[in-house]
Amino acid sequence: MAFETHYSLRSLIGAGKNRSAHKKVFSFDLFDTLLIRRIHDPDLVKLPVARYISRLAARARISVGWQSVQRQRDQIEAAHRARTGQQFDDHEACYPRFMGELLEQLFGDSYSPGLLGEVTDFELKMENSMLVPRLELVEWLETLWTAGKEIYIISDMYLPATHLEKLVEHAGLSGYVTAVVSSADTFLAKASGRAFSHVAKKFGIDPQSWVHIGDNPISDGLRAAEFGIESLIIRDPAEEQRRSIVKRYYNYSDGKPFWRGRLLQQLMAPHEKENSRRSPLYVEGYNFIGPLIGLFVQRVAELCLENDIKKIFFLSREGWTFKNYWEKAVPILYAGKKVPDIEYLYVSRMALAPAACAVQGLTKTNASIAFLPPGNRDFRDLCRIFGLEAEKFSGILAKHGIGEDTCLSHIHDGYDPQNRKRFETMLEDAEFQGEVKRQTRDSNLALQRYLEDIGFFHHDKVAVVDIGWLGSIQRFLFEAVSHREDIPQCFGYLFGATRGIPYPVEEKNRIAGVVYDRDRFDLAASTLFYARDIFEEACRAPHPTLNGYECDGDGYKLVFRKTDDEIGRAELEQDSYFAPLQQGIIDSAERFGAAAALLGYEFADYKPWINSVLVNKLAFPAAREVAQIRHQHHLDDFHGQKKPKADFAKGFTPLWDRSQLQLKFDPFIRARAFFRHLRERINE
Repeated sequence: MAFETHYSLRSLIGAGKNRSAHKKVFSFDLFDTLLIRRIHDPDLVKLPVARYISRLAARARISVGWQSVQRQRDQIEAAHRARTGQQFDDHEACYPRFMGELLEQLFGDSYSPGLLGEVTDFELKMENSMLVPRLELVEWLETLWTAGKEIYIISDMYLPATHLEKLVEHAGLSGYVTAVVSSADTFLAKASGRAFSHVAKKFGIDPQSWVHIGDNPISDGLRAAEFGIESLIIRDPAEEQRRSIVKRYYNYSDGKPFWRGRLLQQLMAPHEKENSRRSPLYVEGYNFIGPLIGLFVQRVAELCLENDIKKIFFLSREGWTFKNYWEKAVPILYAGKKVPDIEYLYVSRMALAPAACAVQGLTKTNASIAFLPPGNRDFRDLCRIFGLEAEKFSGILAKHGIGEDTCLSHIHDGYDPQNRKRFETMLEDAEFQGEVKRQTRDSNLALQRYLEDIGFFHHDKVAVVDIGWLGSIQRFLFEAVSHREDIPQCFGYLFGATRGIPYPVEEKNRIAGVVYDRDRFDLAASTLFYARDIFEEACRAPHPTLNGYECDGDGYKLVFRKTDDEIGRAELEQDSYFAPLQQGIIDSAERFGAAAALLGYEFADYKPWINSVLVNKLAFPAAREVAQIRHQHHLDDFHGQKKPKADFAKGFTPLWDRSQLQLKFDPFIRARAFFRHLRERINE
């Protein structure tokens, strides 16, 4: 009996349906038939398992590199197959046997039976992360089951049936399967044809009532036909092309670092049943911002492990997304390794700015930070930011010859440099600073109570992770509590550090940009300047901005801004618009963790790809990309309502503020913007 080869699922399923009326039993190959792999080579799943075992060994104080683990696994598995081949037609192996032997060799007296279970669970988790059910075959499987057919899954695989059943269950197929059969249990495989006779005998199946579906023309086709089973073989050119693309990316990545990021992105891509229609914003979140956040989180983990940091605090509203991404990606990416504990810290510039003044007063640098936003003009704006009551400074202001509404910003009408000098002289006045400290004392006390409550001071080292850009939040946080003897050493890790105002680095207060840092010239990564607001809005937490800390008896309370005013409503509108983008980011996290774990690359290996993506997306975007992800409303809690000089906004309009007509029809607009950006970065 010959077997049939079909070159599309539609053709194969059509042939199967024609036979379903007079056939009782249908069996399916599992891998590359019912389930396709994201990777081209199934052996690649073994590599993260080797790294996992190496990490478990390190925790048991056994030094063995993952490459050595993999070599020993290959040797032991080959020996098992050779011994099996002496007794059976098929050279098969059984995972619990050879993996148990490997672990006993590696761990010696430290070995316990539970260790095999841990490693098995991780290997199955990696397998599941790389497997995708074929939608059309699954739907046909359900139809066959509903029609009362017996359905078997038969696989030539070193995983026994009990393990394969977990993969089948994860794929959502277990409810439609009579039994799962693996060659690892009997060493009788489809490759020799022995598996078919074994299944027929065990389950009492007449070969004349049986149809088998698979992808291997020998194991699934010829051998089944020799036993009298009708066999249908799938040879899907589209699926073969997809695997060849993955293989090409994998081969390129060995010598050309750019392709490492492209390969990562390819392994994260949804397929078959996962690949439903999504909004353009969701796709941008999943394909663009999500992987960037994943690599940022991976680098933060690397830095914490290098510096022996046991605790991470994710700061500000953007830290909420970073923390969520960490929780989904890091457990599989760093499986077997002790990573830092994490916590979300409720902070904001507005909440921390008053607390930062309680001990040191209002510094010249912090006052300069307050006047960076163009909407801030005078002393009243300063008081709004630092939580001060302006009227209580009337006498001090009069003494120095300035008023509450005296212009102190050079970009506003009425600015006189002498007034700014008078203001800076007032900053040196002990009476002024005494009043500042008095007014901000409760805010500082409430902050300290909050930090004590979450255990901030219980650590020698902590990482504080934020989006960026000046590091103002970490600056204010450290200044607010730097007087305490139990303050931990703070390692600040920012998505991007623009450093518009020099940061006060000291032994206990360090800061570094991960994706971009102005202290390290990186022209490509500096394109973050084009659209920083996008990253802030995309990562923003679903709760309102924190306005401040207040004492509440012997405790404290967190005060959030209201959402029922004009600014609050605009923020809610922006959150609603960006909801698909944020969902795409979060949905990408688990896929990122699994793909990055399989590849085993470090952050530095992906940097050429990161830079390429940033330049293409931010400096040379398509007009539709700008229209889709450009923010509608951006809340800057420091920004006041004053209007700067009429000519302040004149000059070159940033690329991401241009109209759709300009972006579509001006062929040189992106090049002009890029050369201007290049000149600005060189002149910094």
